[in-house]
Amino acid sequence: MHAPQFNAEPSPHDMAEPGSASGDVPGLRSPDSGADRAPLMFDVIIAGCGPTGAMLAAELRLHDVRVLVLEKETAPKSFVRIVGLHIRSLELMAMRGLLDRLLPHGRPRPAGGFFAAIAKPAPKGLDSAHAYLLGIPQPVIERLLEEHAIERGAHVRRGCAVTGFAQDEEGVTVELAGGERLRSRYLVGCDGGRSTVRKLLGVGFPGEPSRNETLMGEMEVGVPQEEIAAKVAEVGEPHRPFWLRPFGGGVYSVVVPAAGVGDRAEPPTLEDFRQQLRAIAGTDFGVHSPRWLSRFGDATRLAERYRVGRVLLAGDAAHIHPPTGGQGLNLGVQDAINLGWKLAAQIRGWAPETLLDTYQAERHPVAADVLDNTRAQMELLSPEPGPRAVRRLLTELMDFEEVNRHLIEKITAIGIRYDFGEGPDLLGRRLPDIDVKQGRLYGLLHRGRGLLLDRTERLTAGRWSDRVDHLADPTAVLDVPCVLLRPDGHVAWIGDDQQDLDDHLSRWFGTPAD
Repeated sequence: MHAPQFNAEPSPHDMAEPGSASGDVPGLRSPDSGADRAPLMFDVIIAGCGPTGAMLAAELRLHDVRVLVLEKETAPKSFVRIVGLHIRSLELMAMRGLLDRLLPHGRPRPAGGFFAAIAKPAPKGLDSAHAYLLGIPQPVIERLLEEHAIERGAHVRRGCAVTGFAQDEEGVTVELAGGERLRSRYLVGCDGGRSTVRKLLGVGFPGEPSRNETLMGEMEVGVPQEEIAAKVAEVGEPHRPFWLRPFGGGVYSVVVPAAGVGDRAEPPTLEDFRQQLRAIAGTDFGVHSPRWLSRFGDATRLAERYRVGRVLLAGDAAHIHPPTGGQGLNLGVQDAINLGWKLAAQIRGWAPETLLDTYQAERHPVAADVLDNTRAQMELLSPEPGPRAVRRLLTELMDFEEVNRHLIEKITAIGIRYDFGEGPDLLGRRLPDIDVKQGRLYGLLHRGRGLLLDRTERLTAGRWSDRVDHLADPTAVLDVPCVLLRPDGHVAWIGDDQQDLDDHLSRWFGTPAD
């Protein structure tokens, strides 16, 4: 589908918001001349068309925001690396009608054994209609999300690297390699761990540099699975990280320490894997026909700020960590869905004054928690005696259902509770995909709007109905009278009083329409 052509003339909502001037905000630069203040051709420019950038573009297009995505690579990634969509990401895909598009390309597997590769089954009764991991090739998910964004009306330009930008009280001037300049109201850096946008913005990226290197890849093996399992069990404990896990069809995920292997600046080879397997296990298991090979470190960093004026950060541009537990792509996609409706509300002119600030307030602590749990997992993969003892103890503790459940809910992000103030435990949490009279709840969230789910049949979204849908359903499977859901599916209010509801509609969805 071809992207729409955008009018270069500014629309009425291109006017600057009150309080958005750049005067005393650190890291801001004013354009050098009036020529930089060309008409605002776009509402948002996104640097980077990975999963985070593509998802954000699609979210913004749900609200008719004019989006340009700039990707420095001329073509999508060619190597086939399998990534995992965890429960919360699967729920979000279902909310936007994307899950059925993804499922045929993936392989579901049980939602267990993620934390530090400790082999424990998934806890019973996880509170989700999508309680599994979906393994899917990374190029496929990137292609599907990019196609989704384009179908929604986002414009994607490849081979376009952002080399500079300047922001003022009205917008951002973005400079590309080759000198072309574009104007938008906002710029979002979704351009990875080495983010150009973050560096130019001057946002600190504190944390720890990489200390340990690991080889990871997918390949076929030449010996029976039983022999592999026995050998891994025999030698795995003192040599972590080390495992061979079957994906099906004779393909295995292989992880081995990279110490002493090759030049870290060069991509690993199959012979590097064979060398390390022989050194650790005394056999290379006949590995052959690699699908992809990579080398990663345990660098762990978190941006000090997610927003400076009209420039924001999301995904790996805001946080990096080891891939242990498979949380990275999921964290970025969830950033995008948290940010999308808030940034759209700011652009459409109905956002409450502090709404955009809640993006950092909510997502920065989530990323900090992910960084901490990956730090813990990497320690538990250490071959040193102390971490090995802690790993054995945790392995015993995970036999308790509550411990196993807590760790899986943490890894899969269904345990997140945003701080919305005092209230029932459900407040600030995501609502699962419950049964409602129209089918399933998430089917009502495809448009990215708020939703009032009303079991009393007495309440109304009133003058907020242009941005909040209303479903009166006394049969809804809820333990509370009514809930107000944000577009990301988190519970913003619980109760049965219309005035209290109106106060919370104003808090999250701004001044009502006339």
